[in-house]
Amino acid sequence: MFRLRLVEFPMPTGSTNPDVLLAWLLDSMGLVRRKVEGGGVEEGQGALHRIMMEAFLKEPLGRWDAKSLCEVTGLSQTGIHHQMIKLRECGLISSNTDGGWHIHVLRGGSISSALELVTNEARTVLKLRMRELSDSIIESEERMSVISSEETLPFKIMISEPGPISEEDSHLTSLTKDLGLSGERVRSGDSLASNILIELCTISDPITILALSDKMGETRSRVGRSVDKMRVAGIVERVPMMNRIAQDIFIGVMRQFDARGEEWLMTRGGLGRLDDSISESLISGAKSKSLSIDKVEEILLDVDLDSQKILLNTLGGRMPYGFRVSGKDGGMVTENVMRSADRTLRRLKTVSQRLEEAISF
Repeated sequence: MFRLRLVEFPMPTGSTNPDVLLAWLLDSMGLVRRKVEGGGVEEGQGALHRIMMEAFLKEPLGRWDAKSLCEVTGLSQTGIHHQMIKLRECGLISSNTDGGWHIHVLRGGSISSALELVTNEARTVLKLRMRELSDSIIESEERMSVISSEETLPFKIMISEPGPISEEDSHLTSLTKDLGLSGERVRSGDSLASNILIELCTISDPITILALSDKMGETRSRVGRSVDKMRVAGIVERVPMMNRIAQDIFIGVMRQFDARGEEWLMTRGGLGRLDDSISESLISGAKSKSLSIDKVEEILLDVDLDSQKILLNTLGGRMPYGFRVSGKDGGMVTENVMRSADRTLRRLKTVSQRLEEAISF
């Protein structure tokens, strides 16, 4: 069963070192879990690195069985078996049975050909799985009314063929696991990720982690971790909650006026940055206690979003953010995810070609 963990890393620009190029490929395919975050290449040269470098890159179509792999790598048969499962699942290696032995070869006869096959299969499988998710996303033009402020996040997603669905899991729960949205080790019957995804797929307005936590009956940290996995997969994005800005600015103006006065509001409070008519309206409203959330929203109607963010910050508040799925419908979300996946898959093909050239000298 095909299973590939796609992880976006900066390309090893300019490097012709085969060890560096191979380590990058294994990292980007999620095959090596480093103990030290951001570790060097030498830390990636473990069992899998040795198997690829000493066996399959030297003789891609050699008759590699467990015994011969043990001899060239110094690994135990148990260790070889564990690594070969990962290589077969991600599509780099294919195996045949001959006389009771599993004979392994590098697919296509070269690393570049193997990655060509892997990337084509990954693209097809991911498109099929995203089609399943699209059916759960309710179309909403209103959902995309606010421009996303999502920062660029390293892309990460699991691409896995559909497998048997357990009696405890719904179809969407199984899909969230197959996409890696439920985490590494999912407790039996844990449907938190799928419940969050259902909620986000069916609402039009962005929702905060706190609100999601209340709805799910879970801690904010658990909910936040699930949402973060959806964000790096390109399925969910963060947006400013425009309907909360006026409320938070109102609270900030009234609190700071009572505590520090008009002069502080005009200087360090940031009202002096605004047009005189706007700052005077806010100050007079605070003085007469007639200021309200609706009035603040009306006063700031012509103030651009960036200036409102700065004002909120100078008043001691923070920009409120919520989360939504990354498109008005399933097609747009699929397009966003596939765009990020294609970028990483193209890099895999490029680096595999460079690796092939490097080991041919």
